[in-house]
Amino acid sequence: MQVSVAHHPPNTAVLTLRGSLDIDTAPALKANLSRLVERPSPHVVVDLSGLDFCDSMGVGVLVTAHGRAMERGGWVRLAAPSGFLRRLLDTLGLTGYLSLHTDVETALKD
Repeated sequence: MQVSVAHHPPNTAVLTLRGSLDIDTAPALKANLSRLVERPSPHVVVDLSGLDFCDSMGVGVLVTAHGRAMERGGWVRLAAPSGFLRRLLDTLGLTGYLSLHTDVETALKD
C-alpha cells in the first residue's frame, strides 16, 4: 500500500491510499494517521479511491483514528469508498459512526 499526505489550510490533511489495506499494511496506515490525529483539532480526509482491498485490520485503524480525532475536537472523514468498502462498513454498522463522502472535495467542504 502506498500512502501520501497533502496538507490543506487550516489544519487539514488529505491522506491518499493506494493498493491493499490489510494485516500487513495496516501498521503503516496507523503510524501515519496517529501522527495526524495527535494534533489539536485534527481534520483528516482519507482518500480511499485508490484502495483495492480493505480487511478488518484496516477498518479498525480507520475507526480508531476517527475516535482519537473526535476526542481532540476534530474529525476523520472517508472519501470515495468503493462499493465493497461501503457495504463492509454498512454490514459492520459503522456508516452511522464514520463520515463517508463521495469524493475528497465534498469531504473538505462539509
